[in-house]
Amino acid sequence: MKKIIIITLLVITHFIAFAGEVFTDFPQNIKVDEKYVFYSHGYIVEGENPKPVHPRWGVYDFPAIKEKLADKSYNLVAYHRSKNIKTKIFVKKLANDIETLLAQGVKPENIYLLGFSQGGAISILTSSLLANDKINLIILAGCSNFIKNSPSIKVYGRVLSIYETSDRIGSCQFLIDRSKTVTDFKELAISTGKEHGAFYQPINEWVVPVKQWIKQ
Repeated sequence: MKKIIIITLLVITHFIAFAGEVFTDFPQNIKVDEKYVFYSHGYIVEGENPKPVHPRWGVYDFPAIKEKLADKSYNLVAYHRSKNIKTKIFVKKLANDIETLLAQGVKPENIYLLGFSQGGAISILTSSLLANDKINLIILAGCSNFIKNSPSIKVYGRVLSIYETSDRIGSCQFLIDRSKTVTDFKELAISTGKEHGAFYQPINEWVVPVKQWIKQ
């Protein structure tokens, strides 16, 4: 009995040590049977400060968002982008990281692109570049005029969109309409009155449906 208990504890310890980690750099030890979620933050966080303050929308709490998004059922990869980094360069890096996961045996359906605002555009552009209809995409207030006015940009696979009704950036339906390889689309409108700042804090209105969608 004692031996069984020890073995059970070792198994549990191994699970806790490797599942549900939060990475700020690309993970060195890939677990091919686990899920990987890449969160890309908004433009205001680019630079050194993980908690910048917007004059209208307040604090963007990047550390709190990472903490709330973390979950034992998947690994969260959340890079802190440098100031004034070129979008194309970061999109290429993100795509290369995902290609590395795929090459090591991670199933594409276990990979998720998740981004808000500028990070949402980055996630959209990465989906467009990869053109893989098994990779998942979550857009948080990311369907801007730039995306709308760039008809060559398309997305692939399963897509979840969440936007705030008081925000100037709204529905992603136009993007889905021109993306013929989207296999499933769900869109939620939240109404907090916080405009774009609704995604500056890890509030349940958007965090809960995001995590539910990833885990379903």
